[in-house]
Amino acid sequence: AARAELRVRVRLPGGQVTEESLQADSGSDCISLELRTADGALVTLTADFRQEVKIFRALILGELERGQSQFQALCFVTRLHRNEIIPSESMAKLRQKNPRTVRQAEEVRGLEHLSMDVAVNFSKGAQLSSHIHNVCAEAKEAIYTREEDVKFWLEKGVDGSMFEVLPQTSDLPDLQRCKLCVDRWKPCICSYSLSIEWYPCMLKYCKSRDAGGKVSSYKCGIRSCQKGYTFDYYVPQKQLCLWDEET
Repeated sequence: AARAELRVRVRLPGGQVTEESLQADSGSDCISLELRTADGALVTLTADFRQEVKIFRALILGELERGQSQFQALCFVTRLHRNEIIPSESMAKLRQKNPRTVRQAEEVRGLEHLSMDVAVNFSKGAQLSSHIHNVCAEAKEAIYTREEDVKFWLEKGVDGSMFEVLPQTSDLPDLQRCKLCVDRWKPCICSYSLSIEWYPCMLKYCKSRDAGGKVSSYKCGIRSCQKGYTFDYYVPQKQLCLWDEET
Protein backbone atom coordinates (compact mmCIF):
# COMPACT_ATOMS: atom_id res chain seq x y z
CA ALA A 1 0.00 0.00 0.00
CA ALA A 2 1.25 3.45 -0.88
CA ARG A 3 0.66 6.70 0.95
CA ALA A 4 1.39 10.18 -0.28
CA GLU A 5 0.94 13.72 0.88
CA LEU A 6 1.09 16.71 -1.43
CA ARG A 7 0.77 20.42 -0.85
CA VAL A 8 -0.54 22.52 -3.68
CA ARG A 9 -0.86 26.29 -3.85
CA VAL A 10 -4.16 27.35 -5.42
CA ARG A 11 -5.78 30.67 -6.20
CA LEU A 12 -9.18 31.37 -4.63
CA PRO A 13 -11.93 33.18 -6.58
CA GLY A 14 -11.12 36.50 -4.87
CA GLY A 15 -7.48 36.28 -5.95
CA GLN A 16 -5.94 35.16 -2.64
CA VAL A 17 -3.59 32.20 -2.70
CA THR A 18 -4.18 29.35 -0.27
CA GLU A 19 -2.45 26.04 0.33
CA GLU A 20 -4.32 22.83 -0.17
CA SER A 21 -3.10 19.57 1.31
CA LEU A 22 -3.89 16.28 -0.41
CA GLN A 23 -3.41 12.85 1.12
CA ALA A 24 -3.85 9.47 -0.48
CA ASP A 25 -3.74 6.05 1.11
CA SER A 26 -4.10 3.17 -1.32
CA GLY A 27 -4.23 0.67 1.58
CA SER A 28 -7.50 2.01 2.94
CA ASP A 29 -8.46 3.17 -0.59
CA CYS A 30 -9.18 6.74 0.35
CA ILE A 31 -8.15 10.29 -0.50
CA SER A 32 -8.58 13.44 1.52
CA LEU A 33 -7.96 17.05 0.75
CA GLU A 34 -8.15 20.15 2.86
CA LEU A 35 -8.11 23.87 2.18
CA ARG A 36 -8.90 27.11 3.97
CA THR A 37 -11.40 29.31 2.16
CA ALA A 38 -11.27 33.10 1.82
CA ASP A 39 -13.62 33.56 4.81
CA GLY A 40 -11.44 31.40 7.05
CA ALA A 41 -13.50 28.21 6.96
CA LEU A 42 -11.56 24.95 6.82
CA VAL A 43 -13.04 22.62 4.20
CA THR A 44 -12.12 18.93 3.97
CA LEU A 45 -13.19 16.41 1.35
CA THR A 46 -12.69 12.71 2.11
CA ALA A 47 -13.34 10.16 -0.62
CA ASP A 48 -13.83 6.60 0.62
CA PHE A 49 -13.69 4.50 -2.55
CA ARG A 50 -14.28 1.22 -0.74
CA GLN A 51 -17.66 2.32 0.60
CA GLU A 52 -18.50 4.65 -2.32
CA VAL A 53 -18.91 7.55 0.11
CA LYS A 54 -17.61 11.08 0.04
CA ILE A 55 -17.64 13.30 3.11
CA PHE A 56 -17.43 17.08 3.04
CA ARG A 57 -16.64 18.75 6.33
CA ALA A 58 -16.68 22.49 6.93
CA LEU A 59 -15.37 24.11 10.10
CA ILE A 60 -16.91 27.59 9.96
CA LEU A 61 -15.64 30.34 12.21
CA GLY A 62 -18.41 31.38 14.60
CA GLU A 63 -19.54 34.94 15.20
CA LEU A 64 -18.80 35.23 18.90
CA GLU A 65 -20.44 38.65 19.16
CA ARG A 66 -23.69 37.08 17.96
CA GLY A 67 -23.73 34.34 20.55
CA GLN A 68 -22.22 31.60 18.41
CA SER A 69 -19.51 29.21 19.53
CA GLN A 70 -15.92 29.50 18.32
CA PHE A 71 -16.59 27.41 15.26
CA GLN A 72 -19.44 25.44 13.80
CA ALA A 73 -18.86 22.08 12.15
CA LEU A 74 -20.96 20.60 9.34
CA CYS A 75 -20.66 17.25 7.60
CA PHE A 76 -22.30 16.40 4.29
CA VAL A 77 -22.12 12.76 3.20
CA THR A 78 -22.94 11.80 -0.38
CA ARG A 79 -22.43 8.92 -2.74
CA LEU A 80 -19.05 8.79 -4.45
CA HIS A 81 -19.21 7.97 -8.14
CA ARG A 82 -16.34 6.10 -9.74
CA ASN A 83 -15.27 8.75 -12.24
CA GLU A 84 -15.32 11.80 -9.96
CA ILE A 85 -11.79 11.65 -8.61
CA ILE A 86 -8.69 9.70 -9.67
CA PRO A 87 -8.20 6.36 -7.88
CA SER A 88 -6.30 6.39 -4.60
CA GLU A 89 -3.41 4.31 -5.94
CA SER A 90 -2.86 6.82 -8.78
CA MET A 91 -3.05 9.72 -6.35
CA ALA A 92 -0.55 7.99 -4.04
CA LYS A 93 1.93 7.92 -6.96
CA LEU A 94 1.73 11.65 -7.60
CA ARG A 95 4.96 13.47 -6.87
CA GLN A 96 5.40 16.99 -5.67
CA LYS A 97 6.64 19.13 -8.54
CA ASN A 98 7.29 22.89 -8.40
CA PRO A 99 5.73 23.41 -4.95
CA ARG A 100 5.83 27.22 -5.36
CA THR A 101 3.64 27.22 -8.48
CA VAL A 102 0.15 28.59 -7.97
CA ARG A 103 -2.17 26.18 -9.71
CA GLN A 104 -5.43 26.79 -11.46
CA ALA A 105 -7.75 23.90 -12.30
CA GLU A 106 -7.84 22.97 -16.00
CA GLU A 107 -11.55 22.23 -15.94
CA VAL A 108 -14.37 23.88 -14.02
CA ARG A 109 -17.11 21.34 -13.37
CA GLY A 110 -20.66 22.58 -12.93
CA LEU A 111 -21.99 23.69 -9.55
CA GLU A 112 -23.94 20.91 -7.85
CA HIS A 113 -26.98 21.85 -5.77
CA LEU A 114 -27.87 19.16 -3.23
CA SER A 115 -30.88 18.94 -0.99
CA MET A 116 -29.69 17.22 2.18
CA ASP A 117 -32.96 15.91 3.59
CA VAL A 118 -31.70 13.16 5.93
CA ALA A 119 -29.68 13.29 9.18
CA VAL A 120 -27.02 10.66 9.92
CA ASN A 121 -26.58 9.29 13.44
CA PHE A 122 -22.91 9.85 14.34
CA SER A 123 -22.56 6.83 16.63
CA LYS A 124 -23.85 4.47 13.93
CA GLY A 125 -22.22 6.25 11.00
CA ALA A 126 -19.00 4.25 11.14
CA GLN A 127 -20.64 1.36 9.32
CA LEU A 128 -21.44 3.66 6.40
CA SER A 129 -17.80 4.79 6.34
CA SER A 130 -15.16 4.37 9.03
CA HIS A 131 -13.98 7.92 8.21
CA ILE A 132 -17.16 9.52 9.55
CA HIS A 133 -15.94 8.84 13.07
CA ASN A 134 -12.77 10.91 12.64
CA VAL A 135 -13.86 13.49 10.12
CA CYS A 136 -17.26 14.38 11.61
CA ALA A 137 -16.38 14.16 15.32
CA GLU A 138 -16.97 17.91 15.81
CA ALA A 139 -20.17 17.78 13.77
CA LYS A 140 -21.95 15.01 15.70
CA GLU A 141 -25.32 16.79 15.56
CA ALA A 142 -24.90 18.10 12.03
CA ILE A 143 -24.25 15.22 9.63
CA TYR A 144 -26.50 15.31 6.57
CA THR A 145 -27.12 13.18 3.53
CA ARG A 146 -29.87 12.78 0.92
CA GLU A 147 -32.64 10.31 0.47
CA GLU A 148 -31.48 9.14 -2.96
CA ASP A 149 -28.00 8.30 -1.61
CA VAL A 150 -29.54 6.50 1.37
CA LYS A 151 -31.52 4.28 -1.07
CA PHE A 152 -28.28 3.35 -2.82
CA TRP A 153 -26.51 2.48 0.47
CA LEU A 154 -29.50 0.51 1.81
CA GLU A 155 -29.35 -1.65 -1.32
CA LYS A 156 -25.70 -2.31 -0.46
CA GLY A 157 -26.83 -3.58 2.96
CA VAL A 158 -26.11 -0.59 5.19
CA ASP A 159 -28.21 -0.47 8.38
CA GLY A 160 -31.09 1.97 7.86
CA SER A 161 -31.46 2.86 11.53
CA MET A 162 -28.64 5.40 11.29
CA PHE A 163 -30.74 7.65 9.00
CA GLU A 164 -33.51 10.00 10.05
CA VAL A 165 -35.56 11.94 7.51
CA LEU A 166 -35.57 15.65 8.34
CA PRO A 167 -38.68 17.88 8.30
CA GLN A 168 -39.52 19.07 4.78
CA THR A 169 -41.36 22.09 3.46
CA SER A 170 -44.28 19.74 2.78
CA ASP A 171 -44.44 18.89 6.53
CA LEU A 172 -44.02 22.49 7.69
CA PRO A 173 -45.69 24.80 5.17
CA ASP A 174 -44.22 27.96 6.77
CA LEU A 175 -40.65 26.60 6.65
CA GLN A 176 -38.66 29.32 4.90
CA ARG A 177 -35.13 29.66 3.68
CA CYS A 178 -32.99 30.95 6.56
CA LYS A 179 -31.98 34.07 4.68
CA LEU A 180 -35.66 35.11 4.45
CA CYS A 181 -36.44 34.14 8.02
CA VAL A 182 -36.53 37.08 10.46
CA ASP A 183 -36.76 35.18 13.74
CA ARG A 184 -33.37 33.79 14.81
CA TRP A 185 -34.94 30.99 16.85
CA LYS A 186 -37.26 29.60 14.18
CA PRO A 187 -36.46 26.52 12.10
CA CYS A 188 -35.54 27.17 8.47
CA ILE A 189 -33.75 25.72 5.44
CA CYS A 190 -30.08 26.67 5.57
CA SER A 191 -27.78 26.88 2.58
CA TYR A 192 -24.03 26.35 2.68
CA SER A 193 -21.74 26.59 -0.33
CA LEU A 194 -18.20 25.36 -0.67
CA SER A 195 -15.76 24.85 -3.50
CA ILE A 196 -12.94 22.39 -4.00
CA GLU A 197 -10.56 24.63 -5.94
CA TRP A 198 -8.16 22.03 -7.30
CA TYR A 199 -8.34 18.26 -7.30
CA PRO A 200 -7.11 15.48 -9.60
CA CYS A 201 -10.31 14.43 -11.35
CA MET A 202 -9.08 12.33 -14.27
CA LEU A 203 -6.03 10.45 -15.47
CA LYS A 204 -4.45 11.52 -18.73
CA TYR A 205 -3.31 8.88 -21.17
CA CYS A 206 -0.63 9.34 -23.83
CA LYS A 207 0.08 7.10 -26.78
CA SER A 208 3.43 5.63 -27.65
CA ARG A 209 4.58 3.64 -30.64
CA ASP A 210 7.11 0.86 -30.37
CA ALA A 211 9.74 -0.04 -32.98
CA GLY A 212 7.25 -2.31 -34.78
CA GLY A 213 4.72 0.55 -35.05
CA LYS A 214 2.37 -0.90 -32.43
CA VAL A 215 0.54 1.81 -30.50
CA SER A 216 -0.04 1.52 -26.77
CA SER A 217 -1.37 3.99 -24.25
CA TYR A 218 0.02 4.76 -20.83
CA LYS A 219 -0.87 7.04 -17.91
CA CYS A 220 1.03 10.27 -18.30
CA GLY A 221 -0.43 12.69 -15.82
CA ILE A 222 -3.61 14.00 -14.34
CA ARG A 223 -6.29 16.48 -15.23
CA SER A 224 -7.27 18.91 -12.49
CA CYS A 225 -10.79 20.16 -11.81
CA GLN A 226 -12.55 22.73 -9.68
CA LYS A 227 -16.08 22.09 -8.45
CA GLY A 228 -18.54 23.96 -6.27
CA TYR A 229 -21.35 22.55 -4.16
CA THR A 230 -24.34 24.13 -2.45
CA PHE A 231 -26.05 22.13 0.28
CA ASP A 232 -29.55 22.92 1.54
CA TYR A 233 -30.59 21.39 4.85
CA TYR A 234 -33.01 21.84 7.73
CA VAL A 235 -31.87 23.61 10.92
CA PRO A 236 -34.01 23.80 14.10
CA GLN A 237 -33.13 27.50 14.47
CA LYS A 238 -31.74 30.22 12.23
CA GLN A 239 -29.02 30.94 14.82
CA LEU A 240 -27.22 27.88 13.35
CA CYS A 241 -27.11 29.46 9.91
CA LEU A 242 -26.02 33.07 10.32
CA TRP A 243 -23.74 33.12 7.23
CA ASP A 244 -26.81 32.70 5.03
CA GLU A 245 -27.66 36.38 5.62
CA GLU A 246 -24.57 37.85 4.04
CA THR A 247 -25.08 36.22 0.68
